[in-house]
Amino acid sequence: MTDEKLDQILKQALAPEISDREIRVRRERKGKMKKLGKTGKAAAVIAMAVIGIGGLGCFNPVLAAKIPLVGKIFEKVEDDVTYSGDYTDKETVLTNEDHAGNLDTSDYSASDKGITLTASEVYCDGYSIFLTVNIEAEDADFTHIPKHYTGMNAADNRTAAGFYIGGTWSVGGNSPEQLENTFEGEVIDSRTFAGMLKVNLTEKVTDSGELNLNISGLGYDDDRMLDSEEISASHWTDGSWNIVLPFEVNGTDVKTIEVGEKKGNITLDDIVVSPYQVIVHATTPGKQRELTDDRREKLLSKNPDLTDAEMLELLGLTYEPCQTICFDQDGEMLYSDMEMAGRAGFAVQGKKIKTLYIFIFDNLDDWAQMESEGMNSSVADKAVIAKEIHVE
Repeated sequence: MTDEKLDQILKQALAPEISDREIRVRRERKGKMKKLGKTGKAAAVIAMAVIGIGGLGCFNPVLAAKIPLVGKIFEKVEDDVTYSGDYTDKETVLTNEDHAGNLDTSDYSASDKGITLTASEVYCDGYSIFLTVNIEAEDADFTHIPKHYTGMNAADNRTAAGFYIGGTWSVGGNSPEQLENTFEGEVIDSRTFAGMLKVNLTEKVTDSGELNLNISGLGYDDDRMLDSEEISASHWTDGSWNIVLPFEVNGTDVKTIEVGEKKGNITLDDIVVSPYQVIVHATTPGKQRELTDDRREKLLSKNPDLTDAEMLELLGLTYEPCQTICFDQDGEMLYSDMEMAGRAGFAVQGKKIKTLYIFIFDNLDDWAQMESEGMNSSVADKAVIAKEIHVE
């Protein structure tokens, strides 16, 4: 469905007085919510997951301000976010905070519209950048931000609050890409949110670099509006928060396993295992993911705001995503966060990965059935590729 068609549907379904900007915000927020997880047990259940909301109103803002937070956000949120794990000694601390709330540097902080965003720590495995931030607002009430599930099952009791982000990012002077994920983390008090953002790099990085964040909007849901038809980004602020963050690739415990197996119209290229994620690189033949400088220059001359992904789509060079499921040596399914063309990402969530079982489907219904039934699903033999990978 095109954005224009979705706009028409929204205009018909929502109140006549709703503005075009609000329709755009709602559409963008709805799209980002889908990217928090796929359907089934691995989905991020925002609308239903009002978990522990009552306790959120018990914060003491004065007490919270006396506890140094910036510089220790990974430690604060690492157990509950989707890409959980022990980040100790792997992250680079960008900004510290003393007991009075003073920052040791303002280089990684930006303020606009009464909202201050401060980058705290950063980790990069060469394929993604994991960034922690502290968000403070002069006039807000974050205690009504609902939580969503970040574990495979509700029984895991793993939940995190979400904070929406709009804008672009770029690395190494490349064309900007749209920010697609949300901040996941914890409400500290009525005006403070601490969270983590994961940015998937379009190309592998092997050295140090700079991440340019150009944030154009921030927003969050409100559990008091759960009964309404559309709660997404009920609190949204347009603005400008621009930060340039240095990072270094930490290759410790990052392993790439070459596969190169082709069956049907799918090729399983390789598998990357890092401390916090598993990445399955799989492609379909017949289309080359190549954007030459000449093509880029011509497209940018017509529209300078186009991202590389948008240009690839316009040129018909993008791959269709596969439908991938991943299990560990115990037959436990790994949390599938988001699948894009050529790449499927899974959260390790503290598991020790020794063996991986990869199933790649070209049929969404078969994928959904296996997600529901588990590794011994009756549709396992319908996978185009089923591969056992020994990591250790």
